[in-house]
Amino acid sequence: MSTSIQPAELGFFSTLATAGSLSAAARELGITTPAVSKRLALMEARLGVTLVNRTTRRMSLTPEGELYVAHARRILGEIEDMAQLLGQGKGEPQGLLRVNATLGFGRSHVAPVISRFVRKHPEVDVQLQLSVNPPPLTDDAFDVCIRFGVPPDTRVIARRIASNRRLLCASPAYLARAGTPKVPNDLARHACIGIRQGDEAYGTWRLTTGRGATQRTVAVKTRGPLTTNDGEIAVSWALDGHGIVMRAEWDIARYLRSGRLVQVLPGYRTPEADIHAVYPQRHQLSTRVRAFVDFMAAALAKGDAGSSGK
Repeated sequence: MSTSIQPAELGFFSTLATAGSLSAAARELGITTPAVSKRLALMEARLGVTLVNRTTRRMSLTPEGELYVAHARRILGEIEDMAQLLGQGKGEPQGLLRVNATLGFGRSHVAPVISRFVRKHPEVDVQLQLSVNPPPLTDDAFDVCIRFGVPPDTRVIARRIASNRRLLCASPAYLARAGTPKVPNDLARHACIGIRQGDEAYGTWRLTTGRGATQRTVAVKTRGPLTTNDGEIAVSWALDGHGIVMRAEWDIARYLRSGRLVQVLPGYRTPEADIHAVYPQRHQLSTRVRAFVDFMAAALAKGDAGSSGK
């Protein structure tokens, strides 16, 4: 029996993995559940490995199945890219686009943009996954990641699509009760709302003043009774008067305009947090990736991407 991988099975297994169950995959493929089960069994027999763990109610991929689907999706994406580069549907983006973004910003800004993007480009299928921490850039699980700050990996392309500042802020009620910090070291005596996200040093806020030779950065170890890994929750706690929070300007601009939050230590800068679209170098000629990144950048520039959040 041949152990070679059949090209037609790449799409089949990618659909199965996305569907999450044999019955859901059967509905997606327009065939019966026994037919899906039989095709999967033939694949596993030919490869000599188990790709899926099956139970009566659900299925999960084995490590071999995870490896198979990762490579299958990459190969399918490259086939779609090649088709467009060769002129098939050259003027219209098409194919699967896998997007990753952080929870709040993805929910409030990226998702609304995707809604308008697929209306304009109906031949593109978009899968959006939101996560607290960005996935490793070496993963092949996504075509585009929307990230804050410049990634250190030079093997990927990082296009700046919007400016962004992290600001310190608190409610007027909290500042009236606890006082307003005048210098960074005052923060050590305040209730600071902690956010555990990404690889940043938790609980340490770095604030910079001056430029060039006069530039000076102070690292303040903060403390407080409230900690979360969700930025929206942290902002809601700040609105409720529980302390000072450091959040992206995209999160809190509307609250600063309304006066529900007040900026703290406005003369100090925090680490750079511009918004970037990050994608593998092999996608730089992909029509659908370029179209989406352009569309996202234009939406953020106009300020109509959504309402709030990182």
